[in-house]
Amino acid sequence: MGLDKLILPIIIVIAWYIISDVLMLFPSYILPGPLEVVTAFINQVSSGSLFRDIIDTLYRVLVGMFLAAVVGISLGIILGESRKLERLCNLIISILRPIPPIAWIPFSILWFGIGTAPAVFIIFMGCVFPILISTIDGVRRTKKVLLEAALSFGASRTQLLTEVILPSTVPYIISALKVAIGVALMCTIAGEMIGSSTGIGHMILTSTNIFDTGSTVVGMLVIGFLGIIFDYIFTKIQERIFW
Repeated sequence: MGLDKLILPIIIVIAWYIISDVLMLFPSYILPGPLEVVTAFINQVSSGSLFRDIIDTLYRVLVGMFLAAVVGISLGIILGESRKLERLCNLIISILRPIPPIAWIPFSILWFGIGTAPAVFIIFMGCVFPILISTIDGVRRTKKVLLEAALSFGASRTQLLTEVILPSTVPYIISALKVAIGVALMCTIAGEMIGSSTGIGHMILTSTNIFDTGSTVVGMLVIGFLGIIFDYIFTKIQERIFW
């Protein structure tokens, strides 16, 4: 990361410190200062609770993303290859896709109870449609000249799928996963706030309820940094693919 990218964050932190810790324009329970946030971070690291919550959240995110990727990519390839099947499923997809994942929280609790399962379900519902739509688009954008060339050399249906269509679709799938991981983080926080007793989302909600807003900000920043890490990973994967 270049130093120029740190200028704005440093300015924001300095302004934040002046407003909250020097001028004290707001009570700490409304706007905790950087010192309070650092203290809360140190306390959570010392107790080990922060690492436990991060592990629980990452587990839910990765499981939900994995399930969404398996279903979204598989179904996307099938529907991308068959316009008849896509027309058959299009109405259901069009109805379900705009529904916010948070709207599924009541049913996720009724169906799966409290814990990991409802959060994973909400992540799945939030991520599966971006992956599905992007995969269909990738399959449809496979160059016809590549398909015709493969067929002219006697490629079978399986070879056409594995050696032409799927490699051509991979960049679209990676782009979809990059978008979906951000959605997954948002979904898991929402799910953990209501349907879980562990994780960063639960920590944020619990801290807010007892006016420990320093810990609330710690949770928010942790989610932000996790998003940066995942974004970096998928960006590097994209660079290798497009290279």
